[in-house]
Amino acid sequence: MRATGERPDGLRLRALIVILWRAGLRISEALALAETDLNPRRGAVIIRRGKGGKRREIGMDRWAWEQLEPWLTTRAMLPAAGLFCVIHGPTAGRRWEASAARKQLRRPAEAAGVRRRFAPHQLRHAHAVEMAHEGPQRVVIQRQHANLGITSIYLQGIDSSEIITTVHSRPAPVTLVLRFVSNATY
Repeated sequence: MRATGERPDGLRLRALIVILWRAGLRISEALALAETDLNPRRGAVIIRRGKGGKRREIGMDRWAWEQLEPWLTTRAMLPAAGLFCVIHGPTAGRRWEASAARKQLRRPAEAAGVRRRFAPHQLRHAHAVEMAHEGPQRVVIQRQHANLGITSIYLQGIDSSEIITTVHSRPAPVTLVLRFVSNATY
């Protein structure tokens, strides 16, 4: 995250990393977000069309909201559109495409010493692994991450509030965790 820089492009990239990593989103879900999908007071993010076209609400910890704030401030000065948008040129304000985001994520990954090719989905995996190590109930992780098919019938008793409360209790990452994420192999 430090390798992204402090310019608007870097702030946008850092915000994308935070959303992918700390909320466990897919790149398509993150890039489809609107500012109205964010509820910092509740600590929740609404995914309007996730995998399979499903709507869900997920939680994000306080540290992640703090990291997102510089981008939200910069974003307010750009034309209205999605949360993650093109910053420069005649298409400024339009939705940022996944291919462009992936390409821009590679540069800071290399600068940070990531040796393997970096894929945004690795941050989603890191989210699930970290949550499992931090001890939340497995069903909370599954509800935040997976299409459970038939087993979802058993999980209907868990509402979004419980998921959000569990995610809020996550500690802020430490440098050791950041190294783990950057050197992770999947």
